[in-house]
Amino acid sequence: MNAPAAPAGARASDRRSRANAFAARVRRDFPALQQEVGGKPLVYLDNAASTQKPDAVIDAIAHYYRHDHANVHRGMHELARRATEAYEGARRKVARFLGAADPAEVVWTRGTTEAINLVASAWSHTFLGEGDEIVLSTQEHHSNLVPWQLAAARAGARLRYLELDDEGRLLLDRLPELLSPRTRMVALSHVSNALGTVNPVAEIAKQVHAAGALLLVDGAQGAPHLPIDVATLGCDFYAASGHKMCGPTGIGALWGRRELLEQMEPYQGGGEMISVVEREYSTWAEVPHKFEAGTPNVAGAVGMGAAADYLTGIGHAALAEHERTVLEYALDRLAAIDGIRLFGPPAAERCGVVSFLLDHAHAHDVATILDADGVAVRAGHHCAQLVMKHFGVPATSRASFYLYNDTEDVDRLIEGLDRVKAIFG
Repeated sequence: MNAPAAPAGARASDRRSRANAFAARVRRDFPALQQEVGGKPLVYLDNAASTQKPDAVIDAIAHYYRHDHANVHRGMHELARRATEAYEGARRKVARFLGAADPAEVVWTRGTTEAINLVASAWSHTFLGEGDEIVLSTQEHHSNLVPWQLAAARAGARLRYLELDDEGRLLLDRLPELLSPRTRMVALSHVSNALGTVNPVAEIAKQVHAAGALLLVDGAQGAPHLPIDVATLGCDFYAASGHKMCGPTGIGALWGRRELLEQMEPYQGGGEMISVVEREYSTWAEVPHKFEAGTPNVAGAVGMGAAADYLTGIGHAALAEHERTVLEYALDRLAAIDGIRLFGPPAAERCGVVSFLLDHAHAHDVATILDADGVAVRAGHHCAQLVMKHFGVPATSRASFYLYNDTEDVDRLIEGLDRVKAIFG
């Protein structure tokens, strides 16, 4: 005979216990989390801005600089060979992490911002003309707005916007009316950095391609949290940052379909990206190198490759289960606070990002008081001013959770917000 099912409260308690044990194991890998701020153990809830780095990433970068550093490619000596293998080996790791079958489709950049700028410049130079249209959304980070504004202004193209509903979801039923024979590019985020909303990229890609357009995905928040398979997503470009996924700053990756990359002109000129240089003209190297002018950030690539290995070792299923448990607990506890306004969809439709406002307290004051208690959150418009305008607010406080956070971190956040309320009445 089957045992009776455990009550819902008991099941939730079990999930929280597992999440706390998971986070405790993971935190040991992150030296920056082993410190105090304001005389209290650090609670780091600013992961949507940048994540902390595990020893595996720090050690990989240190090993490269201690043993293998040289300029990559063409060098005939041993260190150049090692550096090239580390650099290209990291490209293969990131390609696997993104589900890309061909590592040559992965272009190293300084981050998601440069990756999007690369496409907005190099692709638009050839394929965007006067009267053409680009579809964006009011959910976007400025890095997926401003480059397209610049591209549209250069080409004489038109920007069209997909709006949000009251909980910050894309109004996807309106997408067909925005897609026209003049639509050339649709550029949308995988996950909103301000709200945590997860967008159905595969569904969007089908509509975009049926209209004869291309889809670029801003994956700055998607790659750290979700299993990424660019073939399954069906997008044409996917941009990601190392520092959002436990890697170093100053490194990122653009995945693009090879046939598109081959059709695009170089983004920058210089060494490495050429094949032949004559007095009046040059010819370009094969992809991805024609987009990687100059001495690259080899150590950054090594670190991003190590971060991809680290997260793969954790497993996306385990990460997702852990993050969902912590997020649900946070939303429940925050919703119980009098005078709080929460932004974004239900937990089932978002990653671990919670933006909120407290009555009578400015978002910046909230962040400052929390910092005095050793709790790090972000305050401001989060480089998403169109989101703030949609909700009619100038700024929010934002707590963003990752694999090393647990329910005790949420409790510390709530205790800090109680102190904010006591100060501001």
